Amino acid sequence: MTWIGAVLAGAVWVVAAVTAAAQEIPYEPVTPPTPGASVCPGGLCQAEGLNSLFEALAASEAEERAEPVRIVQIGDSHTLGDRITGKVRADLQGRFGHGGRGALPAGPPYGGYAPFQANMEARGWAVEAAPLHYLASGPVPDFGLAALRGRAVPGAELTIRLEPGAEARRVGVCGWPRGRGDGLSIDPDNDLPWLADLNGSDDDGPACFRFDMPRRATELTLSGVGPGVILDTVWTESGEGGVVLSSLGQSGGMLADLASRDDRMVGMTLGALEPSLIVLAYGTNEGFDDGLDPVAYEQLLRAQIARLRRMPPFGVAILILGAPDALRGGQTDGCSADGQRAPPPSLGLVRDVQRRVAADLGVAFWDWHGRMGGDCSADRLALRTDPYVRGDRVHFTGAGADWIGGVLAADLMAAYDAWKAERTGRSAD
Repeated sequence: MTWIGAVLAGAVWVVAAVTAAAQEIPYEPVTPPTPGASVCPGGLCQAEGLNSLFEALAASEAEERAEPVRIVQIGDSHTLGDRITGKVRADLQGRFGHGGRGALPAGPPYGGYAPFQANMEARGWAVEAAPLHYLASGPVPDFGLAALRGRAVPGAELTIRLEPGAEARRVGVCGWPRGRGDGLSIDPDNDLPWLADLNGSDDDGPACFRFDMPRRATELTLSGVGPGVILDTVWTESGEGGVVLSSLGQSGGMLADLASRDDRMVGMTLGALEPSLIVLAYGTNEGFDDGLDPVAYEQLLRAQIARLRRMPPFGVAILILGAPDALRGGQTDGCSADGQRAPPPSLGLVRDVQRRVAADLGVAFWDWHGRMGGDCSADRLALRTDPYVRGDRVHFTGAGADWIGGVLAADLMAAYDAWKAERTGRSAD
C-alpha cells in the first residue's frame, strides 16, 4: 500500500511540474495567412459589375429596404458543403442583418450533410440526385438549381431545424406537382399546417409556393399529402431586411451541369428568390478534365451568363469565382513539397477563360487562386500546422473554409465601401 501511494504521489508531482512548465508558455492563437497577391485590385476585377448589389446593400444599411438582399451561389462541392458560403453569409449578416438561411436542396444530398444555420432530418423521404451532365447517357428527369429532387409522398417527412438567429417567418418551395390539389403540408413548430398546391399551371409544369407566417418558427416539417409533389428547393427567410445567401451546389458539378438544368424551373426559382447577385462557382472539375476544349468552354460560359441575364429578375449582377488552386497527385517534378503534386493543365485555361469573359461582359470576377496564395498554394495550405486544405489538395478544411470565406467577404465589403465613398465624395476608411 505504501509503495502504491508513493508511486501515485510521484505521478501527481510529475503532472504538477509539467503543468507549471506549460504555464510559462502563453497561449498564442494561430495566425492565419495573409491573403495572396491578386491580378485584380483588392481581389475583385470589374467591381462595378456589382453596383446593383451595392445599391441594394446601401438601401438595407439605411433601413430603406423592407426585403432582404438576396444572393444565390450556384456551383460544385465547394458550394454544396456550405463551409465557405457559411462564412460569407455570417460576415454579411453580421453587418447588414440576418435575413434568414435562404434556399436549401429539398432533402439531404449526402449522408452527413450539415449546412450552416440549419439541419435536416428525413423520414421516408426519397431523394434523387441529378446525374452529372457530362456522364449522362440519354434523357434524364428535369432538375432545378438544387440538382436534387425530393419526393414528398404521403407518409414521408422532411424536418428542417433552424439555428437561433435563423428562424423563419417566410417559407417557400419550388417543385413539380404530381396531380391536382394540395400535395404538400408545411408544419411550422407543430402548429397549424399550411397546405401547398403546386399545380399552378395546367401542364404539370414547375411552380413555386410561398407563405408568410404570423410569427417566426424554428422547426418546419414538410410532408406529402394527396397526390404529393416533387420538390427542388425549400427556402426560409426572417421576414425582415438583412442579407440572405443561398448555396446550391453539386458534388463534381461543372458549368455544363447548370446548362442542363430545366429552363422553366431555373427561371421560376430565380423569379421567386429575386436575387440581387448570382455567384457562379464552377471551374475546379473542369480543370481536372484533360480533354477540356477552351473554345467550347468559353462559348458555354458566355451562353450561361446570357441565359441568367434573360431570367427574372432580369439583368441581375453576376460574380464569377475564379477557379481556385488545386493539385493532382501522381506527378513527377511537381510544385508540391514532395514533388508529387501539380495543378492539372486545364485548370489554368479555365481560370484564364473565366477572367477574360468576365472582363468582356462586364461581370465581376474574384481571383480565388491569387487570394489563396497562387500556384501550389493548395499544398502550402495543406501542410500548415493547422491545415487549411485537406490531403486531397482540393477541398478546404473547416478552418480553411472559414479563412477563405472571410477573405471573400472582406474583399466584397472593401469594394462596397469604396463604392459608397465614391458615391458620397469621401475617402474610404
